[in-house]
Amino acid sequence: MAALSDVLMAAPVRPEPTVVDLSVTDVRQLNAALHAPDVAETTPSWRVTHPDGRHSIAVGLDAEVTVEIDGHVGYYCAGMNKTASVTVHGNAGVGVAENMMSGTVRVRGNASQSAGATAHGGLLVVEGSAAARCGISMKGVDIVVGGDVGHMSAFMGQAGRLVVCGDAGDALGDSLYEARIYVAGSVKSLGADCVEKEMRPEHRAELADLLAAAGMAADPADFRRYGSARRLYNFSVDHASAY
Repeated sequence: MAALSDVLMAAPVRPEPTVVDLSVTDVRQLNAALHAPDVAETTPSWRVTHPDGRHSIAVGLDAEVTVEIDGHVGYYCAGMNKTASVTVHGNAGVGVAENMMSGTVRVRGNASQSAGATAHGGLLVVEGSAAARCGISMKGVDIVVGGDVGHMSAFMGQAGRLVVCGDAGDALGDSLYEARIYVAGSVKSLGADCVEKEMRPEHRAELADLLAAAGMAADPADFRRYGSARRLYNFSVDHASAY
C-alpha cells in the first residue's frame, strides 16, 4: 500500500484561484486578463467577487479556464463562451451564454430572457427558472433548466436540445427546425409547427445523459418530447395567405 505522502505528492496540485473584486476593478480589466494568450497556463482558475449585477462579465472567453462568480450578474454574462467553464452563484440577466460555442455555463439561480440565445454548442445549465425566449434561435447548444421556462422558448430553434424540468410557457418551440425539446411539467401552448413526439428509448437515454451532465436528479420517464412537424420547411402556394 502506498504511503499517504506518496499519494499526496502524486496528486495534481490545483492552483489557488486568482481573485478579482469588481468593486475595485473594472469589468474591462477583468475581461482583458481573461483574454490573455497564455491564461490557461498561467492563471487557469478565477474567482470574481462583488459582481453586483454588472454586465458582460467573462465574455468572449477562448481558453480552458474556470471562472466562479460570487453573486448576481447583468446582461450577457459568459456570452460567446468557448471552452471555458463559468459558474454564476446567483441570478443572471438577459442573454446569459448568448452565442456560446463550447464549454459549460452554469447559473445557480434564475436566468432572465434569452438565455443561451443563438448558442452553437456547449452546455448551459440554469438550476432555477429561465424567463421568456430561453434558447431562442439555438444552433446546437444543450440547455438544461431545473425549473420553468417562459413564453417563446426555443423559438426558431435550429439544433440542440432544451430540457425543462418544470413547466413551459406559451408558444413553446414556435417555428422550430430540428432542435429537440424535453419537458417534465405542463406546456401552456405549443408554437407554430411544434408538436409532441414519441418518446422512444434512444430519447430517454439521450435525456438521461443530459440530466446527468447537468447534475439534475429528474427522472427521464417523467418527460415528454416535442419537435418540429416540418410543415414550414417549404412554401406552399395553397396556403399563401398564412405567410
